[in-house]
Amino acid sequence: MTNKLDQLKQFTTVVADTGDLDAIARLKPVDATTNPSLLLKAAAMPRYAELLKSSVDGCNGDLNLACDRFGVAVGQEILKIIPGRISTEVDARLSFDTNATLRRAERLVELYEQAGVGRERILIKIASTWEGIQAAEQLEKAGVQTNLTLLFSFAQAQACADAGVFLISPFVGRIYDWYKKAEGCDFVGMADPGVQSVTRIYNYYKANGYDTVVMGASFRNLGQIEQLAGCDRLTISPDLLQQLADDQGNLERKLNTGATGEAKQTLTQAQFRWAMNEDPMATEKLAEGIRQFAKDQQKLEQLLSS
Repeated sequence: MTNKLDQLKQFTTVVADTGDLDAIARLKPVDATTNPSLLLKAAAMPRYAELLKSSVDGCNGDLNLACDRFGVAVGQEILKIIPGRISTEVDARLSFDTNATLRRAERLVELYEQAGVGRERILIKIASTWEGIQAAEQLEKAGVQTNLTLLFSFAQAQACADAGVFLISPFVGRIYDWYKKAEGCDFVGMADPGVQSVTRIYNYYKANGYDTVVMGASFRNLGQIEQLAGCDRLTISPDLLQQLADDQGNLERKLNTGATGEAKQTLTQAQFRWAMNEDPMATEKLAEGIRQFAKDQQKLEQLLSS
């Protein structure tokens, strides 16, 4: 019998959630994603020392530009060993500024194109705030495809689909973390709120004919991955990818395109903000995620400045 990783690849596109080139080469995902936290880890690896230096050269002290150049440089290295796409993230500190997000996204695309990487091989990652979703809608219309991240609520997923974004990354593990702490109990299988959230979004998209790709992210254990087998894509850490590769058990497909879902609803800005207000988990985890990514972005800037 084939291992669970190979079985999963039969009906789900597997994406590596890392900047570790050795892990990517070993586990052979189709796509890969990075974020400020992963770039900070990559910056500490000896193999990236030259990329760090070259990212700073010629920036004239512009640390924002140096960070973008380093993110693109890491993305280029990853693209050499995967057949698909790399997701590169816009500075999280711009999450509530549509125009600034657009400008930074356009610069990332330009940096990739200057390096000979076409936009068909990249996704621009943006936080799923209302402002971020509006920026993504404009980018998609301009031919730049996006990955909407830090997604915790059904309202965020509805707004992203209506904006025509290419892909969303609902965070399974962080939803699980919040409910585990709030309710003081563990969740297994379909009782897991993170699994329930992605399943609901997936079914809603398929039932209403949305093309937006659902990519479950932020996993804490193999059980969560197994419950979402059949999802369009799953982005998984190297440790969990290795556990799947080592497991010879049977993996059953759980999500299917023919599933029924809720009726389509298009949200106004006011309805979106109210839905987020009524969801303390999504509100808290979105704010926490933006703060953490912003903090790691600042640490990366400090490293580049030194």
